[in-house]
Amino acid sequence: MEVILREDVPKLGHRGDIVTVKEGYARNYLLPRKLALEATASNRKQIEAMKAAAAGQRATEKSGAESLAAQLAALTLTIPAKAGESDQLFGSVTAMDVAAALEAKGFHIDKRKVELDEPLKTLGEYKVGLRLHPEVAASVQVNVVREE
Repeated sequence: MEVILREDVPKLGHRGDIVTVKEGYARNYLLPRKLALEATASNRKQIEAMKAAAAGQRATEKSGAESLAAQLAALTLTIPAKAGESDQLFGSVTAMDVAAALEAKGFHIDKRKVELDEPLKTLGEYKVGLRLHPEVAASVQVNVVREE
């Protein structure tokens, strides 16, 4: 029996794939759990239309992320922080602080998109990576300066 997968199914296929499975597996597992649809002509057309719309949306998101990456590449963030005599920070600069500094500049970036291996603990200049889209990465220059 041919079915169209509505979700990713381990060891079977990805969403939108048309796969051949045994009838019992389809009727007793895939169809009741709404993991698949029967591969009728109307369902095939519907899935193709959904795939085309999703591809267009992904392309739009990617181009928007690329233009945002170009804007962020020219940006330098200055983050003031309290520090001791040896330039060691009292605390640290985290992904949340970088996201807040970007927000202050008018860029709405979620803190989970900031790729910071470990918090910044000393004064200085750093390159911080941002994952704007699964296929688009950017970096922004961050200057951690002594707070007056």
